[in-house]
Amino acid sequence: MATVAAVIASTHHPFYYRASTSTSAGRPPFADEWVAKIDAFRETLTRARPDVLVMVGSDHFHQLWLDNMPQFLVGKAPFYDANYYNEEREFGLPRMFLRGIDLAFSNELRIDHSVTCPLITLRPEADLPIVPIYTNIFAPPLPQPRRFVELGKIIRQLVEAWPSELRVAIIGTGHLSLELGGPRQFGSHGPDPEFDRKAVEWIASGDLKSALAEVSLDSLWLPGNATHGFMDFMLMMGVAGENVAADYVDSLDLFHTMEAYFTWYPEASR
Repeated sequence: MATVAAVIASTHHPFYYRASTSTSAGRPPFADEWVAKIDAFRETLTRARPDVLVMVGSDHFHQLWLDNMPQFLVGKAPFYDANYYNEEREFGLPRMFLRGIDLAFSNELRIDHSVTCPLITLRPEADLPIVPIYTNIFAPPLPQPRRFVELGKIIRQLVEAWPSELRVAIIGTGHLSLELGGPRQFGSHGPDPEFDRKAVEWIASGDLKSALAEVSLDSLWLPGNATHGFMDFMLMMGVAGENVAADYVDSLDLFHTMEAYFTWYPEASR
């Protein structure tokens, strides 16, 4: 059976590539600290020695729209083109050509920064096949938070039941408190530091019970209008397991958002 070599959850800030590659006067003052944190985070995947990456993200209305919005979508294309023109223009993200593996469901899927940004931070060589899984965190009616958790559990079960000797890293990206286009978009930190503090504690300790007790589709509007991306973090908590503490936890308070990085090593708990 396949081995879940690592479970990784992180934010996916699209400006990291530009910030990390900028030089001289154009380099942001926080870039060096950010790069150091990403270098340490990247090592958590390298240590796992994965053969395949299962990557959970959300399409940012690039190809999925209200006339065709699956709640959950798995890609099975032999390769994936990335990124989109607006992501190249606004964030400086590079064009990427990624390999896929034949699993299930969509034969045509182009990848955006919810998948490519974690690749840039965790595996910039982009040398491993990926299985992308997209979730709907933008277009109502949204799946309930509990469905994200259940999907995470199912993904873990499917990987571990796969008749293969491959080592699989399951990677997912979401948001903490986040505001897009609203009055709290830009500031010295995310729009709701108290939510961010609780969210990091929930994820780091695997406290799904508390997260599910407090998080609902309605409550997620309060910390910021794009905070529903936190449900992708809840999905990853489902992958890692209830009350399973993360082996690696880090964060960075970065002007308008809190960046957060978590890694679990399921093999170590066996």
